[in-house]
Amino acid sequence: MTDIKVLIVDDSAVVRQVLSASLSQASGIEVIGVAVDPVFAMEKMSKQWPDVIVLDVEMPRMDGITFLKKLMAERPTPVVICSTLTEKGAKTTLQALAAGAVSIVTKPQSNLRQFLTESADELVQAVKAAAKANMKRVLSTRTAVEAAPRLSADSILPAGAAAMARTTESIVAIGTSTGGTQALEQVLRGLPRVCPGIVIVQHMPEKFTAAFAERLNQVCEIEVREAVQGDRVIPGRALIAPGGRHMLLKRNGAQYQVDIVDGPAVSRHRPSVDVLFRSVARSAGSNALGIIMTGMGDDGARGLKEMRDAGAKTLGQDEDTCVVYGMPREALKLGAVERELPLEQIAAAILGVRGHHR
Repeated sequence: MTDIKVLIVDDSAVVRQVLSASLSQASGIEVIGVAVDPVFAMEKMSKQWPDVIVLDVEMPRMDGITFLKKLMAERPTPVVICSTLTEKGAKTTLQALAAGAVSIVTKPQSNLRQFLTESADELVQAVKAAAKANMKRVLSTRTAVEAAPRLSADSILPAGAAAMARTTESIVAIGTSTGGTQALEQVLRGLPRVCPGIVIVQHMPEKFTAAFAERLNQVCEIEVREAVQGDRVIPGRALIAPGGRHMLLKRNGAQYQVDIVDGPAVSRHRPSVDVLFRSVARSAGSNALGIIMTGMGDDGARGLKEMRDAGAKTLGQDEDTCVVYGMPREALKLGAVERELPLEQIAAAILGVRGHHR
Protein backbone atom coordinates (compact mmCIF):
# COMPACT_ATOMS: atom_id res chain seq x y z
CA MET A 1 0.00 0.00 0.00
CA THR A 2 1.44 3.35 -0.96
CA ASP A 3 0.83 6.34 1.29
CA ILE A 4 -2.18 8.58 0.73
CA LYS A 5 -0.85 11.81 -0.78
CA VAL A 6 -2.50 14.86 0.77
CA LEU A 7 -2.51 18.52 -0.22
CA ILE A 8 -3.65 21.08 2.40
CA VAL A 9 -5.24 24.33 1.17
CA ASP A 10 -5.84 26.95 3.87
CA ASP A 11 -5.08 30.65 4.13
CA SER A 12 -3.98 30.42 7.78
CA ALA A 13 -0.31 29.54 8.22
CA VAL A 14 -0.99 28.22 11.72
CA VAL A 15 -3.82 25.97 10.55
CA ARG A 16 -1.67 24.66 7.69
CA GLN A 17 1.07 23.85 10.19
CA VAL A 18 -1.27 22.10 12.66
CA LEU A 19 -3.08 20.06 9.98
CA SER A 20 0.20 19.16 8.36
CA ALA A 21 1.68 18.02 11.68
CA SER A 22 -1.44 15.99 12.54
CA LEU A 23 -1.45 14.17 9.20
CA SER A 24 2.31 13.67 8.96
CA GLN A 25 2.31 11.76 12.26
CA ALA A 26 -0.23 9.25 10.95
CA SER A 27 0.94 6.08 9.27
CA GLY A 28 -0.09 5.69 5.65
CA ILE A 29 -0.39 9.43 4.96
CA GLU A 30 2.10 11.73 3.26
CA VAL A 31 1.54 15.49 3.08
CA ILE A 32 2.87 16.40 -0.37
CA GLY A 33 2.24 20.12 -0.04
CA VAL A 34 0.40 23.05 1.48
CA ALA A 35 -1.07 26.06 -0.33
CA VAL A 36 -2.41 29.39 0.85
CA ASP A 37 -5.26 29.39 -1.68
CA PRO A 38 -6.69 27.45 -4.66
CA VAL A 39 -4.61 29.39 -7.18
CA PHE A 40 -1.36 28.22 -5.55
CA ALA A 41 -2.90 24.79 -5.04
CA MET A 42 -3.49 24.40 -8.77
CA GLU A 43 0.15 25.27 -9.49
CA LYS A 44 1.29 22.55 -7.08
CA MET A 45 -1.23 20.06 -8.48
CA SER A 46 0.10 20.58 -11.99
CA LYS A 47 3.38 19.02 -10.75
CA GLN A 48 1.97 16.29 -8.47
CA TRP A 49 -1.67 15.33 -8.14
CA PRO A 50 -2.87 14.51 -4.59
CA ASP A 51 -5.07 11.56 -3.60
CA VAL A 52 -6.98 13.74 -1.12
CA ILE A 53 -7.30 17.51 -0.70
CA VAL A 54 -7.98 19.07 2.71
CA LEU A 55 -9.69 22.33 1.83
CA ASP A 56 -10.70 25.46 3.70
CA VAL A 57 -13.91 26.97 2.31
CA GLU A 58 -13.39 30.63 3.15
CA MET A 59 -10.29 31.98 1.38
CA PRO A 60 -9.14 35.02 -0.60
CA ARG A 61 -8.65 35.02 -4.42
CA MET A 62 -10.84 31.97 -4.99
CA ASP A 63 -13.20 30.51 -2.41
CA GLY A 64 -13.26 26.80 -1.68
CA ILE A 65 -16.66 26.21 -3.31
CA THR A 66 -15.62 27.68 -6.67
CA PHE A 67 -12.42 25.62 -6.58
CA LEU A 68 -14.36 22.49 -5.61
CA LYS A 69 -16.81 22.86 -8.50
CA LYS A 70 -13.94 23.39 -10.93
CA LEU A 71 -12.16 20.32 -9.55
CA MET A 72 -15.28 18.11 -9.79
CA ALA A 73 -15.87 19.21 -13.37
CA GLU A 74 -12.27 18.69 -14.49
CA ARG A 75 -10.72 15.92 -12.41
CA PRO A 76 -12.86 14.62 -9.53
CA THR A 77 -10.66 14.17 -6.46
CA PRO A 78 -11.74 13.38 -2.88
CA VAL A 79 -11.97 16.55 -0.79
CA VAL A 80 -12.26 16.87 2.99
CA ILE A 81 -13.63 20.26 3.99
CA CYS A 82 -11.92 21.89 6.96
CA SER A 83 -14.43 24.39 8.26
CA THR A 84 -14.87 26.71 11.22
CA LEU A 85 -17.45 25.84 13.86
CA THR A 86 -19.78 28.72 13.00
CA GLU A 87 -23.30 29.03 11.60
CA LYS A 88 -21.87 30.70 8.49
CA GLY A 89 -19.23 27.98 8.23
CA ALA A 90 -21.97 25.35 8.47
CA LYS A 91 -23.98 26.81 5.58
CA THR A 92 -20.91 27.07 3.33
CA THR A 93 -19.88 23.55 4.25
CA LEU A 94 -23.27 22.18 3.20
CA GLN A 95 -22.78 23.88 -0.18
CA ALA A 96 -19.40 22.15 -0.38
CA LEU A 97 -20.92 18.74 0.39
CA ALA A 98 -23.59 19.37 -2.25
CA ALA A 99 -20.82 20.29 -4.71
CA GLY A 100 -19.02 16.97 -4.17
CA ALA A 101 -16.87 17.19 -1.02
CA VAL A 102 -16.69 13.85 0.78
CA SER A 103 -16.70 14.91 4.43
CA ILE A 104 -16.12 17.67 6.98
CA VAL A 105 -13.76 18.19 9.86
CA THR A 106 -13.82 21.29 12.02
CA LYS A 107 -10.68 23.34 12.26
CA PRO A 108 -9.03 24.56 15.41
CA GLN A 109 -10.18 28.05 16.38
CA SER A 110 -8.00 28.87 19.33
CA ASN A 111 -6.38 26.06 21.25
CA LEU A 112 -4.24 24.40 18.61
CA ARG A 113 -2.39 22.11 20.98
CA GLN A 114 -5.72 20.76 22.17
CA PHE A 115 -6.75 20.21 18.54
CA LEU A 116 -3.62 18.15 17.94
CA THR A 117 -4.49 15.82 20.78
CA GLU A 118 -8.30 15.71 20.46
CA SER A 119 -9.22 16.14 16.80
CA ALA A 120 -6.16 14.82 14.99
CA ASP A 121 -7.62 11.31 14.94
CA GLU A 122 -10.86 12.60 13.39
CA LEU A 123 -8.87 14.34 10.64
CA VAL A 124 -6.80 11.23 9.95
CA GLN A 125 -9.94 9.04 9.76
CA ALA A 126 -11.62 11.56 7.43
CA VAL A 127 -8.61 11.56 5.08
CA LYS A 128 -8.46 7.74 5.07
CA ALA A 129 -12.19 7.52 4.35
CA ALA A 130 -11.88 10.11 1.58
CA ALA A 131 -9.06 8.14 -0.04
CA LYS A 132 -11.45 5.17 -0.34
CA ALA A 133 -14.34 7.24 -1.69
CA ASN A 134 -15.98 6.19 -4.93
CA MET A 135 -15.92 9.56 -6.71
CA LYS A 136 -18.14 8.35 -9.57
CA ARG A 137 -20.77 7.69 -6.94
CA VAL A 138 -20.29 11.06 -5.22
CA LEU A 139 -20.93 12.79 -8.54
CA SER A 140 -23.82 10.62 -9.69
CA THR A 141 -25.59 11.06 -6.34
CA ARG A 142 -25.06 14.80 -6.62
CA THR A 143 -26.60 14.85 -10.10
CA ALA A 144 -29.53 12.71 -8.98
CA VAL A 145 -30.18 15.08 -6.08
CA GLU A 146 -30.05 18.13 -8.35
CA ALA A 147 -32.46 16.48 -10.79
CA ALA A 148 -34.91 15.26 -8.14
CA PRO A 149 -38.38 16.72 -8.61
CA ARG A 150 -39.77 19.14 -6.05
CA LEU A 151 -43.13 17.65 -5.13
CA SER A 152 -46.05 20.08 -5.02
CA ALA A 153 -48.44 20.64 -2.13
CA ASP A 154 -51.12 18.70 -4.07
CA SER A 155 -49.53 15.46 -2.99
CA ILE A 156 -50.00 16.29 0.71
CA LEU A 157 -52.99 14.55 2.25
CA PRO A 158 -55.78 16.74 3.62
CA ALA A 159 -55.52 17.69 7.28
CA GLY A 160 -57.08 15.23 9.70
CA ALA A 161 -55.73 12.13 7.96
CA ALA A 162 -53.36 11.58 10.88
CA ALA A 163 -56.27 10.86 13.24
CA MET A 164 -56.15 7.26 12.07
CA ALA A 165 -52.64 6.86 13.43
CA ARG A 166 -52.32 3.54 15.29
CA THR A 167 -50.08 2.86 18.24
CA THR A 168 -48.34 0.24 16.12
CA GLU A 169 -46.77 2.97 13.99
CA SER A 170 -43.64 1.76 12.20
CA ILE A 171 -40.35 3.45 13.01
CA VAL A 172 -37.48 3.78 10.52
CA ALA A 173 -33.93 4.22 11.85
CA ILE A 174 -31.13 5.24 9.47
CA GLY A 175 -27.39 5.40 10.15
CA THR A 176 -24.79 6.85 7.79
CA SER A 177 -21.43 8.62 7.62
CA THR A 178 -19.06 9.50 4.75
CA GLY A 179 -21.13 10.24 1.62
CA GLY A 180 -24.29 10.22 3.70
CA THR A 181 -25.40 13.83 3.31
CA GLN A 182 -26.16 13.43 -0.40
CA ALA A 183 -27.45 9.88 0.02
CA LEU A 184 -29.87 10.95 2.76
CA GLU A 185 -31.07 13.85 0.65
CA GLN A 186 -31.83 11.49 -2.20
CA VAL A 187 -33.77 9.10 0.08
CA LEU A 188 -35.73 11.74 1.98
CA ARG A 189 -36.63 13.68 -1.16
CA GLY A 190 -38.17 10.49 -2.49
CA LEU A 191 -40.68 10.28 0.38
CA PRO A 192 -44.23 11.66 0.33
CA ARG A 193 -45.68 13.48 3.33
CA VAL A 194 -47.34 10.30 4.55
CA CYS A 195 -44.51 8.00 5.54
CA PRO A 196 -43.30 6.37 8.75
CA GLY A 197 -41.53 8.46 11.39
CA ILE A 198 -37.76 8.43 10.87
CA VAL A 199 -34.79 8.79 13.24
CA ILE A 200 -31.36 9.42 11.72
CA VAL A 201 -27.74 9.48 12.82
CA GLN A 202 -25.44 11.14 10.26
CA HIS A 203 -21.89 11.55 11.55
CA MET A 204 -21.32 15.31 11.53
CA PRO A 205 -19.78 17.85 13.88
CA GLU A 206 -22.04 19.90 16.15
CA LYS A 207 -23.60 23.03 14.59
CA PHE A 208 -23.57 21.34 11.18
CA THR A 209 -26.51 19.02 11.81
CA ALA A 210 -28.91 21.95 12.38
CA ALA A 211 -27.97 23.56 9.06
CA PHE A 212 -28.15 20.16 7.34
CA ALA A 213 -31.63 19.45 8.73
CA GLU A 214 -32.78 22.94 7.73
CA ARG A 215 -31.55 22.41 4.18
CA LEU A 216 -33.32 19.04 3.91
CA ASN A 217 -36.50 20.52 5.35
CA GLN A 218 -36.51 23.08 2.51
CA VAL A 219 -36.15 20.50 -0.28
CA CYS A 220 -38.19 17.58 1.11
CA GLU A 221 -41.90 17.12 1.37
CA ILE A 222 -41.59 15.55 4.82
CA GLU A 223 -40.61 17.62 7.85
CA VAL A 224 -36.91 17.29 8.68
CA ARG A 225 -35.37 18.80 11.79
CA GLU A 226 -32.50 18.48 14.20
CA ALA A 227 -33.86 16.55 17.18
CA VAL A 228 -34.32 18.16 20.57
CA GLN A 229 -34.97 16.36 23.86
CA GLY A 230 -38.47 14.86 23.98
CA ASP A 231 -39.30 15.38 20.28
CA ARG A 232 -42.05 13.01 19.15
CA VAL A 233 -41.38 10.62 16.30
CA ILE A 234 -44.48 10.87 14.13
CA PRO A 235 -45.37 9.96 10.52
CA GLY A 236 -44.06 12.47 8.00
CA ARG A 237 -41.23 13.65 10.27
CA ALA A 238 -37.51 12.84 10.23
CA LEU A 239 -35.37 13.70 13.25
CA ILE A 240 -31.61 14.05 12.83
CA ALA A 241 -29.40 13.49 15.89
CA PRO A 242 -27.55 16.69 16.86
CA GLY A 243 -23.78 16.57 16.28
CA GLY A 244 -21.85 15.96 19.49
CA ARG A 245 -24.72 14.18 21.34
CA HIS A 246 -26.32 10.75 21.27
CA MET A 247 -29.96 10.18 20.29
CA LEU A 248 -32.08 7.32 21.67
CA LEU A 249 -35.60 6.26 20.83
CA LYS A 250 -37.94 5.54 23.71
CA ARG A 251 -41.56 4.55 23.93
CA ASN A 252 -43.88 6.60 26.08
CA GLY A 253 -47.25 4.84 26.22
CA ALA A 254 -48.48 4.69 22.65
CA GLN A 255 -46.00 7.34 21.46
CA TYR A 256 -42.38 7.29 20.46
CA GLN A 257 -40.06 10.12 21.36
CA VAL A 258 -36.32 10.76 21.46
CA ASP A 259 -33.87 11.29 24.29
CA ILE A 260 -30.87 13.47 23.50
CA VAL A 261 -28.03 12.62 25.86
CA ASP A 262 -24.38 13.41 26.48
CA GLY A 263 -21.88 10.66 26.99
CA PRO A 264 -18.63 9.28 25.66
CA ALA A 265 -18.10 8.57 21.96
CA VAL A 266 -19.29 5.06 21.03
CA SER A 267 -17.62 3.22 18.11
CA ARG A 268 -15.54 6.43 17.84
CA HIS A 269 -18.64 8.56 17.25
CA ARG A 270 -21.03 10.89 19.03
CA PRO A 271 -23.79 10.63 17.88
CA SER A 272 -23.33 6.90 17.36
CA VAL A 273 -25.48 4.76 15.07
CA ASP A 274 -24.97 1.79 17.43
CA VAL A 275 -26.56 3.75 20.29
CA LEU A 276 -29.58 4.76 18.20
CA PHE A 277 -30.09 1.28 16.72
CA ARG A 278 -29.84 -0.46 20.12
CA SER A 279 -32.48 1.91 21.55
CA VAL A 280 -34.74 1.23 18.54
CA ALA A 281 -34.28 -2.53 18.99
CA ARG A 282 -35.42 -2.18 22.61
CA SER A 283 -38.23 0.33 22.14
CA ALA A 284 -39.72 -0.62 18.77
CA GLY A 285 -38.61 -4.23 18.19
CA SER A 286 -40.34 -5.77 15.18
CA ASN A 287 -42.15 -2.48 14.52
CA ALA A 288 -38.96 -1.01 13.11
CA LEU A 289 -36.93 -0.90 9.92
CA GLY A 290 -33.17 -0.33 10.27
CA ILE A 291 -31.13 0.99 7.35
CA ILE A 292 -27.34 1.29 7.26
CA MET A 293 -25.90 3.43 4.49
CA THR A 294 -22.59 4.69 3.08
CA GLY A 295 -19.80 5.35 5.57
CA MET A 296 -16.35 4.38 6.80
CA GLY A 297 -15.86 2.09 9.78
CA ASP A 298 -18.28 -0.17 11.61
CA ASP A 299 -20.55 2.11 13.66
CA GLY A 300 -24.08 0.71 13.48
CA ALA A 301 -23.19 -2.88 12.56
CA ARG A 302 -23.72 -4.29 16.07
CA GLY A 303 -26.78 -2.12 16.69
CA LEU A 304 -28.38 -3.26 13.43
CA LYS A 305 -27.76 -6.89 14.44
CA GLU A 306 -29.58 -6.18 17.72
CA MET A 307 -32.48 -4.72 15.72
CA ARG A 308 -32.63 -7.78 13.47
CA ASP A 309 -32.50 -10.10 16.47
CA ALA A 310 -35.41 -8.11 17.97
CA GLY A 311 -37.50 -8.84 14.86
CA ALA A 312 -36.95 -5.62 12.92
CA LYS A 313 -36.54 -5.53 9.16
CA THR A 314 -32.99 -4.49 8.18
CA LEU A 315 -31.46 -3.10 5.00
CA GLY A 316 -27.96 -2.20 3.88
CA GLN A 317 -27.03 0.10 1.00
CA ASP A 318 -25.27 -1.92 -1.70
CA GLU A 319 -21.60 -1.53 -2.57
CA ASP A 320 -22.16 -0.08 -6.04
CA THR A 321 -24.10 2.93 -4.76
CA CYS A 322 -22.04 3.67 -1.62
CA VAL A 323 -19.45 6.44 -1.59
CA VAL A 324 -17.59 4.37 1.03
CA TYR A 325 -18.75 0.76 1.47
CA GLY A 326 -17.60 0.38 5.07
CA MET A 327 -20.48 0.44 7.54
CA PRO A 328 -22.85 -1.64 5.33
CA ARG A 329 -20.10 -4.20 4.67
CA GLU A 330 -19.38 -4.65 8.40
CA ALA A 331 -23.11 -4.99 9.13
CA LEU A 332 -23.48 -7.59 6.35
CA LYS A 333 -20.51 -9.56 7.74
CA LEU A 334 -22.18 -9.67 11.18
CA GLY A 335 -25.41 -11.02 9.72
CA ALA A 336 -27.22 -7.78 10.58
CA VAL A 337 -28.42 -7.04 7.04
CA GLU A 338 -31.48 -8.89 5.74
CA ARG A 339 -31.00 -7.56 2.20
CA GLU A 340 -28.94 -4.97 0.36
CA LEU A 341 -30.51 -2.39 -1.93
CA PRO A 342 -29.19 0.30 -4.25
CA LEU A 343 -29.67 3.85 -2.96
CA GLU A 344 -32.38 4.51 -5.56
CA GLN A 345 -34.66 1.84 -4.02
CA ILE A 346 -34.38 2.80 -0.35
CA ALA A 347 -37.23 5.37 -0.32
CA ALA A 348 -39.62 2.76 -1.78
CA ALA A 349 -38.49 0.24 0.85
CA ILE A 350 -39.32 2.77 3.58
CA LEU A 351 -42.82 3.20 2.16
CA GLY A 352 -43.21 -0.58 1.93
CA VAL A 353 -42.72 -0.91 5.69
CA ARG A 354 -45.97 0.91 6.51
CA GLY A 355 -48.36 -1.31 8.34
CA HIS A 356 -45.72 -4.07 8.56
CA HIS A 357 -46.54 -6.21 11.58
CA ARG A 358 -45.47 -9.64 12.57
